[in-house]
Amino acid sequence: MATQYAISGTTARDIAASAEQAVTEGGLRPGQSLPPVRALAETLGVSPGTVATAYKELRRRGIVVTRGRGGTVVAAAPAVTSRRPPRVPAGLRDLAGGHPDPAFLPDLVPPGRLSPGARSHRASPRLAELEDLARAWFRRDGVPDAQVTFAHGALDCIARLLSVELRPGDLVAVEDPGFHHLLDLVPALGLRTVAVAVDDDGPRPEALRAALRAGARAVVICPRAQNPYGSRVTPDRRAQLLDVLGAAPDVLVVEDDHSADTAGGPLCSLTTAGGAGPARWAQIRTVSKHLGTDLRWTAVACDATTLSRHDGRMLLTSGWVSHVLQETVARLMTDPATGALVAAAERAYTIRREALIAALNGHGVQAHGVSGMNVWVPVRDEAAVVNGLRSHGWWVAGGARFRIGAGPGVRITTADLSEADAVRLAEDFAAVLAETLSTYGG
Repeated sequence: MATQYAISGTTARDIAASAEQAVTEGGLRPGQSLPPVRALAETLGVSPGTVATAYKELRRRGIVVTRGRGGTVVAAAPAVTSRRPPRVPAGLRDLAGGHPDPAFLPDLVPPGRLSPGARSHRASPRLAELEDLARAWFRRDGVPDAQVTFAHGALDCIARLLSVELRPGDLVAVEDPGFHHLLDLVPALGLRTVAVAVDDDGPRPEALRAALRAGARAVVICPRAQNPYGSRVTPDRRAQLLDVLGAAPDVLVVEDDHSADTAGGPLCSLTTAGGAGPARWAQIRTVSKHLGTDLRWTAVACDATTLSRHDGRMLLTSGWVSHVLQETVARLMTDPATGALVAAAERAYTIRREALIAALNGHGVQAHGVSGMNVWVPVRDEAAVVNGLRSHGWWVAGGARFRIGAGPGVRITTADLSEADAVRLAEDFAAVLAETLSTYGG
């Protein structure tokens, strides 16, 4: 038995299961190399083909990745483990969570009349009132609303769309830097990521073109309030991206408009009505950022084929989104007081985000964030900046978990950061950079 690698077994299935267990229990850690195929085969007394088959299964399930001559290593976020953000140290101001300001979230009160629990809702999974509200929500921003459905959350929806559309090993184009849970989800589905660089105006056209040439069969982007970069697609960038996508009509384009009501800017969707958008598409909207993080409800507008595939798979699994949850969302979406609270949140998030960027710029520190509630600050040494700000009482998110090939940086959530605190944080940030420069030479 290869005890030094915590891997055992005489069949491909047993070897793969043993390696998976080792990863789950921490015997094999992210980034750690697995033994070469022939070496492990000799140790276990099996053929190299048996080990190669086991490794192929581990790759398909997103547990390991192959790095050419670098061999096979445990994935940075293997699908069998949970990579949660580190606990916020006591006494620090938390600016790392990416959460909205609780002061702008309405009270969540379940409907007085609960849905009967003895009957199935598979025949009518969507409440008519909420479906009408969802159509109007998309129509407000020019997104086609002919086909609308519901899901339990943005990642739940994306996982279902990718799993019914693609096959293990297919490429998915994702933003870089991008949402870390999406970067973890794609390999967990047995798919591969290809990075698309972003700037303030959204995904870069040349990077998207390269991803499509590499064979990407799906593209996932955030049209505004991009996490963590804070970009927002502009009209010119939309035209450029649509021109690139025009050469790949079979590619599924998924837009995650997770902060539609608090992004602080207009939507330039690739799906906008008019016939110029992609043939295969879906736009996803959630309410967790403006109605409550516990409201796991998502509205989806998409083409007819995507709707059929999504709902067909959902019918076989959860079946529908809780009608109790749907009734709660519908009531909040039609409540004038909640609407006023959401509008106030959007104004506040814009002021707070812009205040921090201006304060950082005043110290010569470049920062990005034209929409949403996050600011991305490029730095040379993420760990030094995170630890340096910790000594000043701030807790920010290191950028490593958001990146594939993009340069280092830190993400700062500004949702509940006052203008006065933004000035103080910028002063501390500049001081930390100066300390880092003198200690490490930048």
